[in-house]
Amino acid sequence: MLWLIGILVSLVGNAIFYFALGWAASEYGGSIAGLTLSAITLPRVLLLLVGGAVSDRISARRVLITGDAAMLIFSLILAAAAYSGAPPLLLIATGVAVGVVDAFYLPASGSMPRRLVAKAQLPRALSLRQVGGQVINMGGGPLAGVLVGLAGFAGAAVVNAVTFAFTLVVLTAVRPQHEVPPAPRTSGLLKEAMSGVMVAFSHPVLRPGLWLTGAAAGFLLPVLSLLVPLLAREEEWSAGAAGLVFGAQGVGMVAVTLVVVKRGPLGRPGLMAASALVLAGVGVLALGLSPSATGAIVAGLIIGVGNGTFSAHIAPLVLASSPDTHLSRIQAVLVLVESLALLLMNNVLGALVDLEGATVILVVCAVMLVGVGLAGLASSPLRNDRTGLEHR
Repeated sequence: MLWLIGILVSLVGNAIFYFALGWAASEYGGSIAGLTLSAITLPRVLLLLVGGAVSDRISARRVLITGDAAMLIFSLILAAAAYSGAPPLLLIATGVAVGVVDAFYLPASGSMPRRLVAKAQLPRALSLRQVGGQVINMGGGPLAGVLVGLAGFAGAAVVNAVTFAFTLVVLTAVRPQHEVPPAPRTSGLLKEAMSGVMVAFSHPVLRPGLWLTGAAAGFLLPVLSLLVPLLAREEEWSAGAAGLVFGAQGVGMVAVTLVVVKRGPLGRPGLMAASALVLAGVGVLALGLSPSATGAIVAGLIIGVGNGTFSAHIAPLVLASSPDTHLSRIQAVLVLVESLALLLMNNVLGALVDLEGATVILVVCAVMLVGVGLAGLASSPLRNDRTGLEHR
């Protein structure tokens, strides 16, 4: 629980800081804003596999402590440098620094629940983190807006430093209960990094689980962030109506994850995850064909239930199925699959909307989600896997 509190405090700091970074960059126009955000994404994608290998080699906890200490120092230096203003070069350099640290931090952080709780408790533990993350996402934007308005980018950097300091104290106090020995150094770091990819895509359960994750990142996540605003403008709905669709999706997600927190997984994790993609696809189809904003809100709720069910079952499945020697490396592959799919499909779907309209593209996304979900159900190793159910 102490580790969860530390992670949630860190997420609050990230929400405020990312908003502040984007807001400061937007002052210089779209090109600088896009370049700043890309400066985070590019090093993260390039170094993720190496970050996972380092974490498996020297321990996830040490990587997290090092990352928090580095970001604490960097945030304080940044606050001082940005006190009198934040020029574009400083913002881009900040993006690069954040992306590099993320590449090592995210795989280590993703593997920590497996090191802290038993496999049977993973669904509840990950669902608790997801609920907290959803609440922070809903409230982080308004809080960040107020803070940046009062204290500017430098103030946001100070707050970010405080959250990193708190998380650093938590990580120093927390001791893993199910720690695994570091992976043997059998080859060079790059070979160890690629070993994570080979293990992930040769495993009978991890392979289809990663394909489902990529499909969700490519065809489900852009629905809310990209396609709902475009659909709202196409149908001449108000910004408030579009916001209610977002809210309904969040309610659906939180409701499902709270159920999982209370009673554990709803069934076989692979079966539930694949079925959830089918349900989410039905919700996306209803959204695309909705004749009114009211119908879109109901569709948003269905999407949220599907998305929440998927997330609450696929994350513990992947983590529990990972070999002890490759915990962080498999998490690196997972984040990489999500990042690449989202990066690619945000651009592809946005361009297709300009050609065909949001309604047509939503229908395409729905068909793809249903198709991938059915393919997942056809995978016997995924469908029949009972990871996390042994002690129920």
